Amino acid sequence: MSLAGIAVAAGTHPAVTSSPFPRLRQNRIVPTTPAADFSIDEVDQPLSVAAHPELTGGRRIGVLLSHGFTGSPASMKPWGRYLADLGYAVEVPRLPGHGTTWRDLNTKRFADFYGEVTRAFDKLRAENDAVVVAGLSMGGTLVLRLAVDRGDEVAGVLLVNAAIGTRRRDVKLLPVLKHLVPAFPAIANDIKKPGMDEHAYSRTPLKAIHSLFQAFPALISELPRLAAPVLYFHSRDDHVVDSFSVETISTALEGHDLEVRTLEESYHVATIDNDAPQIFEESAEFIAKVTA
Repeated sequence: MSLAGIAVAAGTHPAVTSSPFPRLRQNRIVPTTPAADFSIDEVDQPLSVAAHPELTGGRRIGVLLSHGFTGSPASMKPWGRYLADLGYAVEVPRLPGHGTTWRDLNTKRFADFYGEVTRAFDKLRAENDAVVVAGLSMGGTLVLRLAVDRGDEVAGVLLVNAAIGTRRRDVKLLPVLKHLVPAFPAIANDIKKPGMDEHAYSRTPLKAIHSLFQAFPALISELPRLAAPVLYFHSRDDHVVDSFSVETISTALEGHDLEVRTLEESYHVATIDNDAPQIFEESAEFIAKVTA
């Protein structure tokens, strides 16, 4: 992902003499790959697979999976391939500004990310009988926004450590900081399982992430309009998204068809962490149920 750079010790940036995020230095973060700019590898490319209705009771069912901020399709493609093997149509888009450079990402805004997710959703809607949407971190923000906007066009919502805000007061500095420094060091690869790589940037561009935080208040206020059932996977130990998000979503959707399941052996990028098999299997059961 991630909401990354907002949870870093900004004092490591040469233009900043003291950290506005001192209490976050204690987070146990798995280091990201050292290169901030990398070419688009196959693992970073989008995934698009057509439905096989002979495996899903004769109906064409689509699933949209969105990665998070500064991440790439690498964090979602194993999940996507698992669902594709079950016969579901799968779209894993690469969000604008991702899989290129963090500087490129800093020219993009939340509306750009939402536009790409909407495009992928419309493709699935045109080709299938029902569509479920899923997202990791900011991907969760995007699919919640989509589910609110598109109403009963969305059959179900799957969330993994979705981001919808934070208790951290330091984010209030973003409107000023984004004009002073382009990026902060990122928290990426917050993964408990050794050897895994989400292919995220090692820097968090501030103008782009500020646009994400600006999108939260309206979404929070409109969440009660959400019509689709929701299954929310929440890591007990997440160093990127704090408990504000799961608590806010749970409160907003009180009385709604919402189930929250706690992941005990994964950090933030749970889709490629130790609990990935649980996410894959239980999400498949959820998709089958809500599209029956």
